[in-house]
Amino acid sequence: MDNRSEIREFLATRRARISPDQAGLPAYGGNRRVPGLRREEVALLSGMSIDYYIRLERGNLSGVSEGVLESLARALQLDDAEHAHLFDLARAAGPAAKQRRKPAEEQVRPTVQRILDAMTDVPAYVRNGRRDILAANKLGYALYSELYADPVRPVNVARFVFLSPRARDFFLDWETAANDLVAVLRTEAGRNPYDRALTDLVGELSMRSEEFRTRWAAHNVRYHRTGLKRIHHPVVGDLELSFEAMELPADPGLSLIVYSTEPGSAAEESLKLLASWAASEGSPTSAPQAADGKSSV
Repeated sequence: MDNRSEIREFLATRRARISPDQAGLPAYGGNRRVPGLRREEVALLSGMSIDYYIRLERGNLSGVSEGVLESLARALQLDDAEHAHLFDLARAAGPAAKQRRKPAEEQVRPTVQRILDAMTDVPAYVRNGRRDILAANKLGYALYSELYADPVRPVNVARFVFLSPRARDFFLDWETAANDLVAVLRTEAGRNPYDRALTDLVGELSMRSEEFRTRWAAHNVRYHRTGLKRIHHPVVGDLELSFEAMELPADPGLSLIVYSTEPGSAAEESLKLLASWAASEGSPTSAPQAADGKSSV
């Protein structure tokens, strides 16, 4: 990915969303030609010259000090994810980052798989930053059985959301899921700008999905470590699941995702039913059968 372009668009979109009033500045004149803050206003808030800020917004963050980045982050009112993204972009602009590194092996270690398999009452899986599902337990495979109907491997959540006609039925909050996925892929692109597989994925989705292209152009980033997922499963119906994402320190870039339900809830009963179906199905990646006995895929 083009680091200078990423920096330019990120800074421009961040200042465009902040009004002078939000920044505590007087709004002189009735007609402003740009949305949000002007470059000179960002420079003023950051305590730097307008020429220096223009240099930064043109995509040149190489050698910029942490103090300058912190001042810029405050001026643009960046949240935690955006703050980290700015620093990732600056790091990627440095000479050391431009030396292409061999991509890390993304093998799920046997001990991690044993941990997954020991979690029999909750869906769980391991993913990488691109949202490839690399391993799962039986209930995890059953929960995401719709994704495994596509023969492309590894299964990728973003590819399913934007390219599969089943995605809008599966994710009850499809808009939220789509926004979150693009934002976390943007975050990953800032962290690993030379990840060829990520570049290929973004290129594929950009070519095939206008919904993806529109969201990608917004340059939004966010963390996605905990929350609520609402799913319509073709076998057991609607499920409302809480999730936690935990990084695996010994496997950089990989995270363990675990879902749970409220005790005594309808979702808990549905999850038990899904576990029974998974146990009788025998194959975690085969197409599920709907309640009427017809194939759901």
